[in-house]
Amino acid sequence: MNNQNLFAALRAAFPSDLDAVAVETAEPDGSGLRYSWRDLDRATAMMANLLASLDLPEGSRIAVQVEKSVEAMVLYLATLRAGYVFLPLNTAYQSAEIEYFIGNAEPAVVVCSPKNFGWVSKIAFTAGTKHVFTLGEDRGGSLLERAAHCSDQHTPAVKAADDLAAILYTSGTTGRSKGAMLTHGNMLSNAMMLKDYWGWRKGDVLIHALPIFHVHGLFVAIHGALINGSKMIWLARFDPKLVVQKMPEATVFMGVPTLYVRLLAEPGLTKAAAQHMRLFIAGSAPLLIETFNEWKQRTGHTILERYGMSETVMLTSNPYQADARHGGQDERRGGTVGFPLPGVSLRVQDDDGHVVPNGEIGGIQVKGPNVFKGYWRMPEKTAEEFTADGYFKTGDVGKIDQRGYVVIVGRSKDLIISGGYNVYPAEIEGYINDMPGVAESALVGVPHPDFGEVGVAVVIAKPGAVLGTEAILTELKSKLANFKIPKRCFVVTELPRNTMGKVQKNLLREQYKGLFA
Repeated sequence: MNNQNLFAALRAAFPSDLDAVAVETAEPDGSGLRYSWRDLDRATAMMANLLASLDLPEGSRIAVQVEKSVEAMVLYLATLRAGYVFLPLNTAYQSAEIEYFIGNAEPAVVVCSPKNFGWVSKIAFTAGTKHVFTLGEDRGGSLLERAAHCSDQHTPAVKAADDLAAILYTSGTTGRSKGAMLTHGNMLSNAMMLKDYWGWRKGDVLIHALPIFHVHGLFVAIHGALINGSKMIWLARFDPKLVVQKMPEATVFMGVPTLYVRLLAEPGLTKAAAQHMRLFIAGSAPLLIETFNEWKQRTGHTILERYGMSETVMLTSNPYQADARHGGQDERRGGTVGFPLPGVSLRVQDDDGHVVPNGEIGGIQVKGPNVFKGYWRMPEKTAEEFTADGYFKTGDVGKIDQRGYVVIVGRSKDLIISGGYNVYPAEIEGYINDMPGVAESALVGVPHPDFGEVGVAVVIAKPGAVLGTEAILTELKSKLANFKIPKRCFVVTELPRNTMGKVQKNLLREQYKGLFA
């Protein structure tokens, strides 16, 4: 059988000079580490051998909640290499969230930051996980100590295209998070296609400034560089001044809109600073047209906006260059996410299941080799989210304009995207409603200059109860990741409702939309 292991394909693309630099860490003081392609090959082999030595069952999940480091990327690649399933977890998640993910995914191995070992290991061991390792951003921890004793030779596990490679938890609009199951074939097909579509070329260098626990930083960015044999300049955390400083050494940058806003606040961002760059890509949240235009004016570059999801990796993209399929009339257009990618079928349907004419709004549905194989242990939910003819219902609302560009106009179920992270109101409302003295709550997203959108909580007290808005936010902070915490909270006497008694969130959004203007 032909090995469809994603790692094997990425490794096959390593340049012939294995001693060339593959990853260079960027530090504000100019220090930094260099990892060669040979280092990546050896380190992933040692870590894969460590995992193999644990005698894990076929298809075991490796759950990882660690700070961003090159070693954390090596752990991801080693998991693929060894044939197991990678489960990245946002570093902001707190104990209630981690308890749910570990209980639901039943990982055989959990890797956490040394500082969290106490509480994470307790949750993991209680749930039946046999192995808990630590990995620190300073290259310390038990994982590397153990891997250091393993061989640096390893033959990648043989995998079929349909074999599971990763599970990404995407918060449910109602109830708990769902684990999107992505296969080796899903991710490899997407990486290969984007290599061509975005014009990756020899000598490209990627500035990697995104977190590596969701699709954008972990798959789109890392796979993009590796499948092209391209060097990465690696930032452990986003630093706008450092990104601008590194631009003359690089050609490609990927960011969420928040990062572009922060870069525009940097006086050093000029046409001269960006002249060596080839491509700036934005995604994970809508890019304001003001940001799009200001970027073009300041740098001379037009941002390429694209659209994807945890369940599908990338679906659409503005053109890198004029495409004959559209008569060669293409341009990168602000306010759109471009065209469906080659191999992806995309349609817009109304609630009755009819495809709507161009220019009309409906639910976006997609089909293609990049679309996931379903939600982990949720067969009913999976069946519900696919149409009879195999299209995935994205939950996004949009339209296709007269020129074929896809425009996302909103999201069903009131999803809030804050700084590129998904925030589902139902989850936060559940926690607020459980607090003493709370009768009801509603969370809505309002525009924010830095994060694009942030949550505002509107709460009703039970008769006789006195609620403090700061106390509500403090209580939430002890339970949930920081990006989910509403930026403001208001206690009111009533919520606006329609005749059916349903809270009219559109009126709340309207009422509070100027809060951060």
